[in-house]
Amino acid sequence: MSRFAKTLADRQPDPSGRRWIYVPYDQLSSRIGPLLREDPDDLGIVMVESPWKATRRPYHLQKLALILANGRHFALEQAERGVAVQHVVAEGCFRDALAKVATKHGPIRIMRPAERELRTDLDPLFDSGTLIELPHEGWMAADDDFTASQKPSPPWRMDAFYRHLRRRTGILMDGGKPVGGKYSFDAENRKPWKGEPPAPRPPVFDPDEITREVAELIRDRFPDHPGTIELASLPATADDAERIWAWALEECLDSFGPFEDAMSHGSRGLFHTRISGLLNIHRLLPARVVADVAAADIPLASKEGFIRQVLGWREFVYRVHERTDGFRDLPDCRAPISATPGDGGWSRWSGRGWPRSVGATDPDGGARPSELGADRPLPLGFWPDRPTGLRCLDHVVEAVWKDAWTHHIPRLMVLANIATLLDVAPRELTDWFWIAYLDAFDWVVEPNVLAMGTFAVGELMTTKPYVSGAAYIDLMSDFCADCAFDAKRDCPITNLYWAFLDRHRDALSGNPRMRLILSSLSRRPSQRVHQDRAIFEWVREVLDRGELLEPEQIPEANDA
Repeated sequence: MSRFAKTLADRQPDPSGRRWIYVPYDQLSSRIGPLLREDPDDLGIVMVESPWKATRRPYHLQKLALILANGRHFALEQAERGVAVQHVVAEGCFRDALAKVATKHGPIRIMRPAERELRTDLDPLFDSGTLIELPHEGWMAADDDFTASQKPSPPWRMDAFYRHLRRRTGILMDGGKPVGGKYSFDAENRKPWKGEPPAPRPPVFDPDEITREVAELIRDRFPDHPGTIELASLPATADDAERIWAWALEECLDSFGPFEDAMSHGSRGLFHTRISGLLNIHRLLPARVVADVAAADIPLASKEGFIRQVLGWREFVYRVHERTDGFRDLPDCRAPISATPGDGGWSRWSGRGWPRSVGATDPDGGARPSELGADRPLPLGFWPDRPTGLRCLDHVVEAVWKDAWTHHIPRLMVLANIATLLDVAPRELTDWFWIAYLDAFDWVVEPNVLAMGTFAVGELMTTKPYVSGAAYIDLMSDFCADCAFDAKRDCPITNLYWAFLDRHRDALSGNPRMRLILSSLSRRPSQRVHQDRAIFEWVREVLDRGELLEPEQIPEANDA
């Protein structure tokens, strides 16, 4: 018997006469739903571990450890409260496991799953009455908030949604007006970090026997999955979640605002709280962290910047994902669908196919919109131990495969930016993010990558492609200082940027936010335009082979 099974058996109360609830892997809280309001002695919870789910994609080992360790600790915490726990390890899908449990306990309640992929798996049980759906109480906004703040049809905009929620909830409002006179202080939160104030060191966790057992199980059962398990940086218990949140309030948020967009070799996270993974599995509740920050004695720009990310963007992307059925239903078309989950390029990197069995009733692999027609494979340099020679990309990729996390600017302005400039297929990049980041679930990763990161759904929820040359990365980071390329002289990212605009000028010409830069493109000397195209082809070919880009190999203008 495993240490976890023995500990759970020792704590297990009498399960008879209970009302049963299925708690998915991302609803690990007793502060919402029936677990909050009903007597623990009357309740039982069903928890399912599914290797089938874990092997649908080659998920980062740290991501598997976060979900599995927190799930097991949550089960033990609930048993300690007096809640009966039926813990199931199922070789197949969640639907089959829960159907068997229901033959014993009868219909089982569940708060509406956030992930479309899980809802799809469970749909037959909802249809048959085996599962009874309750509202998901972890969200701060409702569908009515989205309707009230947006036009009946796209484009949809986060700023209108955020302002509406601020007014409805009263958060950072004073007499019907925003505290400080405006809803967003984003313009003040764009400073590069030069080393002061010192960046806080994240807390170190001391894993207990349950967490160490989880790590051993994952390493043994999932040897083909990439990444590493770093137990010292893994919050696994309710106390761990409280500890990292206390650290964030005390050490991070005072300086969060000004340096929210900064990147540095010296600190991977700078003043970011690192709680996104815990928020998305509800170890920390969004409403709670927003309330704590609203009440904190920190600068208003930092306070508002954090609240905008949680109350604004996080809630907005979930509502857009629901409204579009995971970007399948777009304003003018039904997007193509991948029949099976993609591996984000794992097969090309590893040299072998991803070992996954797919059943006829398994959920599909997600929508494949591509507004700009991008269809190239993801460079091998996005995977471990395949440096590209671009220091910004190599640094961020190294951080991802070590931590399964970076903050939002490396995601958007390094990873997604470079992939978009190379015309990488948006679905493949989305799958890679889903695999690599511990906080990635379909409702958040698909809007962040398909919509914001790659412009794959056009102006549905963002106003323009978020792309840049080397100048932005040089301004907001210290990555360029030790790169083989000079950001101002020969960094190919700048050529990739101009080549991207050149290739897609017709598709972007009607976008008012692109007119100025497209006007600049029209004045770019033809020799430079030809060189931009040559450098684009050179970068793509070298990175497709998994080789290093080197300054002396840059195509010259007269070679183009």
